[in-house]
Amino acid sequence: MKLGFLGVGWIGRDRMRAICASGLAEAALVADVSPEAAAAAAAETGAQVATAQELLTAGLDGVVIATPSALHAEQAVTALDHGMAVFCQKPLARTAAETAAVVDAARRADRLLGVDLSYRHLAATAAMRSVLDSGELGEIYAADLKFHNAYGPDKPWFRDPLLSGGGCVIDLGTHLVDLALHLLGCAAAASDIEAVTSRLFAAGRPLRGRDDVVEDLAVARVDLRGGPVVTLACSWNLHAGQEAVIAASFYGTNGAVELSNVDGSFYDFRASRHTGTSTAPLAEPPDDWGGRAAVAWARRLSGGERFDPAAGELVGTATVIDRIYGR
Repeated sequence: MKLGFLGVGWIGRDRMRAICASGLAEAALVADVSPEAAAAAAAETGAQVATAQELLTAGLDGVVIATPSALHAEQAVTALDHGMAVFCQKPLARTAAETAAVVDAARRADRLLGVDLSYRHLAATAAMRSVLDSGELGEIYAADLKFHNAYGPDKPWFRDPLLSGGGCVIDLGTHLVDLALHLLGCAAAASDIEAVTSRLFAAGRPLRGRDDVVEDLAVARVDLRGGPVVTLACSWNLHAGQEAVIAASFYGTNGAVELSNVDGSFYDFRASRHTGTSTAPLAEPPDDWGGRAAVAWARRLSGGERFDPAAGELVGTATVIDRIYGR
């Protein structure tokens, strides 16, 4: 397959390398607002440098998008309208309405749509999913997830509400909401969500209706109709005592499972099963998971897969994010 890579900063280039190394596809075109980044990616892969518009209308097998969040929806729709499958960095769009527009475009074009929800693809997540699906834990009645990044993003557009669509919630909370709904097997339709409450902060002060700054800490609760209560917390630049605190715990009447990062790492994760006061390991690092979601999309695309109705789950996740923001 021949793919275009739009946005080849560190994460875009990492996904490009993973897909190309899989042997499933080659990079035909690359584009980036930085001429130096585009030239470096082209030199590495043998691709041609193009403008964003040229790439999005080139009629390739697919496009991998890793640009600022405000651009995702329009770029994805353009690519889909030109008959190309799309794999996009999260969030797919800034709001549920924008997300629905992209999913609708994928449905019309009958093209495969993927989003880099990479934590779904951890070995630790797969191990937890197996236990949860087995029913061994009994009735799951609570989930508690957190993602605290002690650094925060280093690019200014992340802190511009118009360009980012929000702060730590849309950046980190998207992963938490998706992971919770994915592991709980919830379709995340609007009817599944009974209530959402949240508190957002910027520099230690509550945000109350301000649209000129983004939040750097958020705490939310999501009540699922007829199901568990999900609590979420995420932040940038929190005094966490380590680089990152990432965890997801699911509690059942017969036990619990937990995902946690190891020693503050952004990359190493373990999964454990808890019964009373005892703990048993389910998965341990190392686990080379960074490009796994991109390669999985490329494998599905190479197998001839077209639009997957499961893409509708992306709208459900975006709906929860909207409700956390109170919009």
